[in-house]
Amino acid sequence: MAKALFHKNQKVFVKPVGTWAVVERVLPQWVKGMDEPLRVHYDVGLGREFAATELMPEDKMSAERRAAEEEFLLDNWRVHRAKARWGADDDNQHHPQPGTFPVVVTDENDWGGWRVPGAEYDRDPQKIEYQARLIASSPQMLKLLKRLVDTVSESPENTTAEVREFARAGIYILRHIYDVPDELPAHAAE
Repeated sequence: MAKALFHKNQKVFVKPVGTWAVVERVLPQWVKGMDEPLRVHYDVGLGREFAATELMPEDKMSAERRAAEEEFLLDNWRVHRAKARWGADDDNQHHPQPGTFPVVVTDENDWGGWRVPGAEYDRDPQKIEYQARLIASSPQMLKLLKRLVDTVSESPENTTAEVREFARAGIYILRHIYDVPDELPAHAAE
């Protein structure tokens, strides 16, 4: 049996999307012969229904949010230089840093992350160097995007229409990052 934990017009933090929203509808799922609903979902206007475990009330959010942001600051993605095993140094003088290639490390133990095959790096080293810097900067950009969306969500009346449009686009980006599809497409499973 489930009871509604949130009510209509209550401001909640939507964890999978990483933004604030207002409960638009409480959607109980009733079963014949039961006094209470089996499940309760919430429509917060983000395109799908959310379970109570995916939402967090405003009062609980402040302490947990601070802890999550501090943990987020610990993400230290960085670009390392790996020694190139292909070609002679004379062959790769057009590279920004001859004899090496970028590896984005996403783990505190200096392993895990992103790297590129030598042939691809050789084809366009400037592009690969740019991609490495972009990927290494993505945790900070994600944090900035979350702050923008949160700020606009908390007081949309204090922002311009242009900033609200940026925040709306940010919500779609955050949804793309945090929503995991329930099923893989048929071609991906093969």
